[in-house]
Amino acid sequence: MSPTTARQIGDDLLRPLLHTSWRFYLVVALLGGIVASGLGAWAYQVYQGFGVTGIRWPTYWGFYVTNFVFWIGISHAGTLISAILRLVNARWRRPVTRCAEVITVFALMIGAMFPIIHLGRPWLFFWLIPYPSERQIWPNFRSPLVWDFFAINTYLAGSLLFLLLPLIPDFALVRDRTTGWRRKIYGVLALGWQGTTKQWHRLESAMQIMAIAIIPVALSVHTVVSFDFSMAPVPMWHSTIFGPYFVAGAIFSGIAALIIAMAFLRRFLHLEDYLHPVHFENLGKLLLMMSLLWTYFIFAERLTVWYGNEPSEMAVFWATQRGEFAPLFWTMIVCNFVIPFPILSLRRLRTIAGTVVASFTVLVGMWLERFLIIVPSLSHKQLPYSWGVYRPRPVEIIITIATFAAMALLYVLFSKVVPIISIWELKVGGQSMPVVTPKEEREADGLWRARP
Repeated sequence: MSPTTARQIGDDLLRPLLHTSWRFYLVVALLGGIVASGLGAWAYQVYQGFGVTGIRWPTYWGFYVTNFVFWIGISHAGTLISAILRLVNARWRRPVTRCAEVITVFALMIGAMFPIIHLGRPWLFFWLIPYPSERQIWPNFRSPLVWDFFAINTYLAGSLLFLLLPLIPDFALVRDRTTGWRRKIYGVLALGWQGTTKQWHRLESAMQIMAIAIIPVALSVHTVVSFDFSMAPVPMWHSTIFGPYFVAGAIFSGIAALIIAMAFLRRFLHLEDYLHPVHFENLGKLLLMMSLLWTYFIFAERLTVWYGNEPSEMAVFWATQRGEFAPLFWTMIVCNFVIPFPILSLRRLRTIAGTVVASFTVLVGMWLERFLIIVPSLSHKQLPYSWGVYRPRPVEIIITIATFAAMALLYVLFSKVVPIISIWELKVGGQSMPVVTPKEEREADGLWRARP
């Protein structure tokens, strides 16, 4: 790659960091206002008590646990897809990997808040942590909720490390392009990176190790989340299929979120030269495959329940097929299969706009799927006298909307302080860099040195 091309890539991808328009402040203000309203709603809930929500006996889980499962699922596609594409050395992945890895970290952070939001006394959340206690009080390690704590925190730590490792060379580039307090901050974040042969070898080895390690962690985390349901003797929950079913749904919704995020970045940060239609087409193919896999799991789950013909499970089955939850169920089927299948199957429709439309419907459908897993089963337990009705209250709705705004806000702020596309991976192009002269090093930003 010529120094001119390397300079142009750096200029294009550093523009959002070095130049700020009024649109940025407007977007941050709007999203920040929505997030503030969500925080206010939660403060109101804490002050007034949990009675301001629609959660009543016997439906003790509602919007909050739905959002928890949804956001934890969204997080899986990012790091998982990035790690797999890195291991197979897919060349088209370079502009996509960081966009995906950021989704993982932010979605995990948002999802992990909901168990605390769901607590009547959120200040006692630390009881989930196995800390030394004078009274010998420890969490119940047989509880899937404790398993969630360990699984999610392990995945968050691994995802943060997987995101930060490839950021180091780009932090060094920003350090060399800025002055004043920015140069000092990015200098600290760059960890003394100079682009030496030894540093490149260490970085590549660490990224390879993390890519291998993060895949089983990602798969296990959502399997553990499924244990929250499959370990309970609740109709249509006590199923051995829930592990792969939840993992498939997580990857399905995560790919859809990644496509939408890339489309917004491409449009508003003017990254048309880096996020090409082929990236959306390839991700659209993955989304099509996951749509078919998700449809198979839905069919298998309903088939086994219908064939078993257990009275308690059939009550939930008919409530979702032709009862009070039927409109939501068939909307889910339309959003997750009927709409995306023809769009993603036909190449002429598998455009950027087509994949974005399909992805939006998938996100709607997958949120409904999480809701339909939780509420109908809790509303129709084994005995009719334990049946109930769940209706979300404004507090729950506002907090739910605020979490989507928080995801967008975090993404906007991140793209303002960190290159959202890996600059060094585009410059290197996945190939070994030749040894260059000092003059060529300065012309190519003074960063990419003697990489074997």
